[in-house]
Amino acid sequence: MTTRSGTAGRRQALGAYGEALAARHLQAAGMVLLDHNWRCPGGELDLVLRDGDTLVFCEVKTRRSAAYGSPHEAVTPTKAARVRRAAARWLEAHDLQACHVRVDLVAVTAPRHGAAAVEHVRGIG
Repeated sequence: MTTRSGTAGRRQALGAYGEALAARHLQAAGMVLLDHNWRCPGGELDLVLRDGDTLVFCEVKTRRSAAYGSPHEAVTPTKAARVRRAAARWLEAHDLQACHVRVDLVAVTAPRHGAAAVEHVRGIG
């Protein structure tokens, strides 16, 4: 029998794994990690990176399979708007004004067996 806290703990561990994999993937592509898991009253930013002269606020969605929808489907217009609001608060908290800002998605599919697949989607919102 799976307890509620056990399920939540596994989901949290899967999310942390996906975020770490996403950060490594983006850094290998030349981005610089500035912040991760930054929280504010309106939400959370999974990853904040610099891609050249562009600040990138990255949402990471990790799934074991597409049984409950793809990682892409999890980023609804409401979720994208929440990320944009959190990004504005991050800029304010760090007293920054960025000329170029982008919101990206990293979709991680991590099956129980085999290698994880990582897909970086630029400019989702």
